[in-house]
Amino acid sequence: MLIQLWRPEFELDGINSGSWYHTHTHTHTHTTVLLLFWSMSGTTRVSRLVPLLNNQDISFMVRGRLYSSYVQSSILHGSETWPIRKANEVALQRAVIRMVRWMCGIKLQDRVPSKGLREKLGLDDIISVLLENRLHWYGLMLRKEDEYEMEGARPRGRPKKTWREIVEKDYQARKLNREDAMDHNRWRKQIRDD
Repeated sequence: MLIQLWRPEFELDGINSGSWYHTHTHTHTHTTVLLLFWSMSGTTRVSRLVPLLNNQDISFMVRGRLYSSYVQSSILHGSETWPIRKANEVALQRAVIRMVRWMCGIKLQDRVPSKGLREKLGLDDIISVLLENRLHWYGLMLRKEDEYEMEGARPRGRPKKTWREIVEKDYQARKLNREDAMDHNRWRKQIRDD
């Protein structure tokens, strides 16, 4: 599960830096890891990007590349193995769109579509990037000779969806074959084309 909270009320050296918290709950161990992306102390790498991400003198494409390279890669770190639910996808999308709107200086009341803002910054939809990461990892797993299966009995009731069930649904929706995964370049191209 991935949840992000945006709190723009903090000031750091005259710059409205905000405070991003990233909570990642691993479903198998039920542990919660709280990472502070932007803190008031300004010691993290991402907090140093704040003046660049909302600077009106820097082009949107450069800001988009900075966001993609540092912030989005930090948010999606390890996402290849997340058994993410629809509610988590929605929460992730909302948090990212709030960040994109903040970077562009557009408020929700301005009624500018989010898709247009993402295109202006040169960013892909966060869910499609998440799906691409998941399918890339699945291709790596298919090319491995070993099978990795969890052992033990499932608890009573409807079980939670496993990562394997989610990724198999993803690749069936894109009409991919397991045989295509054996050729890394073809698999990568098919993942990106869709």
